[in-house]
Amino acid sequence: MDLTSAVISPTQHRVLEALKRAGEATAYELAEALEISASAVRQHLNALRSAGYIAARQERGQTGRPADRFHTTELTETMFVKGTNNLSLELLTHVEEEDPELVTRIFERRRHRRVTHAQDKLVGKTLSEKVAVLAGLLDTEGYLVDFDEPAPGQYRINLHSCAIWAVATRYSQACSTELEFLRELIPEATIERVTHKTEIGRAHV
Repeated sequence: MDLTSAVISPTQHRVLEALKRAGEATAYELAEALEISASAVRQHLNALRSAGYIAARQERGQTGRPADRFHTTELTETMFVKGTNNLSLELLTHVEEEDPELVTRIFERRRHRRVTHAQDKLVGKTLSEKVAVLAGLLDTEGYLVDFDEPAPGQYRINLHSCAIWAVATRYSQACSTELEFLRELIPEATIERVTHKTEIGRAHV
């Protein structure tokens, strides 16, 4: 199964999405999550690994043969994007050449538009409900989001993919305005970034 010359199948896309959301997983864990056989999962993993979409590390310290734990590579970043990042990057490059300061104003305008769009959805909601709504909005944008509550009144929003990866790797304003987007919508909470995309992006609320 050569993925370098073929389109990734729907099942392989599901495997990659499951890995994105989990961070890493064994073939057996993926089989359980996707409700397909472990042998089928291993076939897809082998194909995806050969194409460079995933990599693995061996988990030692347990009885028996070390288990391979798989994770996605940077080649998968654009697969879950809902827009045209390459075009956006090209246009931003042209704008930067004309007026570097205009790039920052563009990101601020984008943040303001997204805040305006989301504000009505948060009216009258509790903090936990606001976190759930914002996590859902970010997920629809392609960030592959979930959230948990590590302590009472504390929430952790996990972004398993970057919907603006191509842009964010060049323009740091993209990441800073994403954080300000959350802070403006939940002003009653203290929001901090715990880790960056080099691992798994998380925001503590």
